[in-house]
Amino acid sequence: MPQATLWMLASVFSLSTMAIGARELSGDVGTLQTLFLRNLIGLGLVTTLILASGNRSAMQTDQVGLHFVRNIFHFAGQYAWFLGIGLLPLAEVFALEFTTPIWAVLIAALFLKEAITPRKALSVLLGFAGVLVIVQPGIQAVDPASFIVLAGAAGFAVAIVTTKSLTNRGQILSVPFYMFLLQTPIGFVLAISGGPWPTSLIHWFWVFVVATMALSAHYCMTRAMSYAEVGRVIVVDFLRLPLIAVVGVAFYSEPFSIAILLGAVLMLLGNFVQLQTNEK
Repeated sequence: MPQATLWMLASVFSLSTMAIGARELSGDVGTLQTLFLRNLIGLGLVTTLILASGNRSAMQTDQVGLHFVRNIFHFAGQYAWFLGIGLLPLAEVFALEFTTPIWAVLIAALFLKEAITPRKALSVLLGFAGVLVIVQPGIQAVDPASFIVLAGAAGFAVAIVTTKSLTNRGQILSVPFYMFLLQTPIGFVLAISGGPWPTSLIHWFWVFVVATMALSAHYCMTRAMSYAEVGRVIVVDFLRLPLIAVVGVAFYSEPFSIAILLGAVLMLLGNFVQLQTNEK
């Protein structure tokens, strides 16, 4: 099996396990408290990896400003994602998250003045159609939590747009290092304002799971992209949806509708159209 596929399967497993951890903590531990602890533990883990590998150059950068902008939006995206995990079926959260590349097209057009070609326009329309199929406005009451997850996807899109220039230097651990380094104090300031903290060993277990799986997901996806084209990575990443749907049905008695799968397929098609645009 190609190395890229193996790394992406590891990323899929990591993201799915992180979602399970977030669901287990939801309602018992505050979202801001979870994010702070996730970043604090992640900072310790990635720093240990960098020092153990002797690759201290990953801790150096001349783009602190860009890292800061990236992580403000990434933190906001993570906050919305964790909120959504506690409010919506897991499959719906993952499906709506597939709008991230579509948001990236719009953000790049607005702020980087990138032209919206006919293919990009089709990509956006397919993504928007996928959202409509999932949330079904006019057919059923639209859950406000859907908009929270969509806002989180937009935050991830800003992070993706800024990450392109940060990863050109080939430092795989640099981006997660500065992610945890900058988001830890942000999370601390917000977390001390109030909210429940972990109070039992099982809480701390799931916090550690969330933190380690977050680092694992970032690392594995970056490694996968270093071995294969983005198109192959997206195909494997799509496996997150049926996997988390099975978890939601089996362990949380969540409903899974064909509309979620159909909407996600439309988004996937939109992402492929966008990839073909980027390759030309």
